[in-house]
Amino acid sequence: MLTVYVGFDSSNYTQKIAHDVCIRSIEKYNNKVKIVSLIKSELVSKGLFFRNHDPKASTEFTYTRFLVPYLNNYEGIAVFCDSDFLYKYDIEELLQYYDDTKAVMCVKHEQKSLTKTKFSGMPQNDYPRKNWSSLMLFNCSHQSCKNLNLETVNNESPKYLHRMEWCQDNEIGELPYQYNYLLGYYFTNDAKAVHYTEGGPWHNEWYNYKLPKECIDKQYGDEWFEYLTGEESKKILLELNLLI
Repeated sequence: MLTVYVGFDSSNYTQKIAHDVCIRSIEKYNNKVKIVSLIKSELVSKGLFFRNHDPKASTEFTYTRFLVPYLNNYEGIAVFCDSDFLYKYDIEELLQYYDDTKAVMCVKHEQKSLTKTKFSGMPQNDYPRKNWSSLMLFNCSHQSCKNLNLETVNNESPKYLHRMEWCQDNEIGELPYQYNYLLGYYFTNDAKAVHYTEGGPWHNEWYNYKLPKECIDKQYGDEWFEYLTGEESKKILLELNLLI
């Protein structure tokens, strides 16, 4: 059975709802996959995550994502994705691209930031392999994945982890961009999974147009809200001070 690990951020209600919508969209197309939320506080309480606080970390799953092979007992295939995804397909479709010679597979974006700050208000930084780690298909039993152990995940540099220096370059396989469709970067309207990397309809920037206009797509805003209950929609709009 495929296991899907989804990032979780407890910092506010809107972030938690984004996580819930991501899971609901996965389950809409496949309700048989195992889904695990990466909850930092639980990993800390179990002694699995003890990394020093990084003020530059934009989410609670900035580093916990790299525990996935360990959490999967270095066995089988597992997917990690950020919480700001909206799925439009059966996630097991990814398995058609699986290559057991690779340690990890991802969309190899060539990305330059559209905004100067992240949705959290922190500065945007451009660096090699940006957003590669926002969706990862792990071959958990691969020898290089065993480099992602408690010692390295809790102590190695962001560069080592996010740029996938824990494996060889030829061990990084490639997935089609449609499976990590960065809203505002791709304009082909063939997304398999929309990634609201510059901010989504649960951020004020979506409505007050601080995001570039190419990110503001009513279709993707409406689709996201379709996964909410009426009470959740109301609470989101209250959180954003948009409820009249």
